[in-house]
Amino acid sequence: MLPADAPAVADKPEINWTVLLLGFAGMVIGQFMAILDIQIVAASLPQIQAGVGASADEISWIQTAYLIPEVVMIPLSGYLSRLWGTQKLFLASCIGFLIMSVAVGLSTSVEMMIFFRALQGFLGGAMIPTVFAVAFTAFPPEKRVTASVIMGLIVTLAPTVGPTLGGHLTEWLSWRWLFFINIFPGVVVLFLVGRYAHFDKGDASLAKGFDWWGLGLMAAFLMSLQFVLEEGAKNDWLADDHILLLSLVALICGPAFIWRSLIYYNPIVELRAFANRNFVVGVIMTFIVGAALFGGTFLLPLFLGRVRDYSAAEVGTTMVVSGLAMFATAPFAGRLVRKLDPRILMFVGFGLCAWGMWDARLVTSDWGFWEFAGVQAVRGCGVMIAMIASQQVTMSTLPPHMVKNASGLVNLSRNVGGAFGLAILNTSLTQNTALHMVELTSAINQSDVAVRNMIAGMAQRFSGSIDPHAAAMKAFYGMLQKQATILAFGDAFALLAIACAGAAFVTLLSKPGKADPSAGPSEVH
Repeated sequence: MLPADAPAVADKPEINWTVLLLGFAGMVIGQFMAILDIQIVAASLPQIQAGVGASADEISWIQTAYLIPEVVMIPLSGYLSRLWGTQKLFLASCIGFLIMSVAVGLSTSVEMMIFFRALQGFLGGAMIPTVFAVAFTAFPPEKRVTASVIMGLIVTLAPTVGPTLGGHLTEWLSWRWLFFINIFPGVVVLFLVGRYAHFDKGDASLAKGFDWWGLGLMAAFLMSLQFVLEEGAKNDWLADDHILLLSLVALICGPAFIWRSLIYYNPIVELRAFANRNFVVGVIMTFIVGAALFGGTFLLPLFLGRVRDYSAAEVGTTMVVSGLAMFATAPFAGRLVRKLDPRILMFVGFGLCAWGMWDARLVTSDWGFWEFAGVQAVRGCGVMIAMIASQQVTMSTLPPHMVKNASGLVNLSRNVGGAFGLAILNTSLTQNTALHMVELTSAINQSDVAVRNMIAGMAQRFSGSIDPHAAAMKAFYGMLQKQATILAFGDAFALLAIACAGAAFVTLLSKPGKADPSAGPSEVH
């Protein structure tokens, strides 16, 4: 019996868990840095604006300039990883990211800062999807859920803690340390990945016939799309000539890029994964997870700052509940994914997101930490469960050779989903605030005794001003504007809830998929 059993044992590769975990840990830290830097500047934009002498319009580009080139690198990283190997690509990405972080921190003008920030986003973009690919190729099937849980924590926690960490760093040191801080974990990443992350080897033959046309079409499509989504709401969408032009570029280059990828023998992005129904459903789910994650992280701080006048530190303290809920849920979600059909967990996760956001539609001017605590806890649990389950559904039925390209597409769908979510929510807030303002003003009869008494009382409070009545009317208008803004936030929370509820039912379209437990970790070339 021994000779017969020997080949079966030999076929299963021996895993050096110390090397695997240390290499993966280095990549996870790098991924955390790259995602964190998207939001770390959010609470410190006024200080950066003062430091580099930027205008109000220019300062928003500190975030936009990072995101637009990043969306090009994320899908491109799948091709580069197959060409150079995961380790070389990750090290090159990390080194470039660190150099650009220092350059951004040393910037003396807004133009200089935007230029280096764009390079930082592009070079650091490869650190995000490569971790995802390693989790599904280097780990054996029974350990992939654990790796998924770790990635889920990074992807959800990094944007949540970014504004809080950034606000405190700026307060303790200066805004330049938002970028210098990357040096310390970056050195750790370079050591761990350089020493332990020998997951695969590159295939130099892929360099022959590199699809430059495909790269150009992909870059034009994704960068135009990202710009339109980031800036459209501020510039009244197609009424702005730049938005209209870039929308046309995206509409032309998008289909052209898909056509090129389908007919070219060595495409930059392999689209065959979309023939897999689970992958398609998973990409849709990841898109909506991105909208729910970034949308919730966008709405709550904006409400607290605009309506409650919270400081960056107070916003961070309120937002921490969401991060704690995700952190506490992750281990349980990992266990549940091993025991239950992931489709059920996706349904439950999106259902919890919808529940939390639907409760927030009743938001009032009195809502603060405790009122939002329950909303954030339910939403945080739901996002974590939905994300981990959707990762399993998306990748569970794909063959190993498709995983690297697929991981880039999945991460791209989350980022674009977040951009779509923010664009829709921004537009909803602007339009619904104006709509509610019209409704409120039309419902008020200034000849009504109660209204006249209120305005008279307010005028008495402003009796020391040049025109007490005008001051009272301005204050009264401000009260109406604030109420219209609160109602618009309620509508935005409800919109996000409806999207999550719809996503819960889309999950039922996927097929149950289980990885082959007999399969070992795969090397992908």
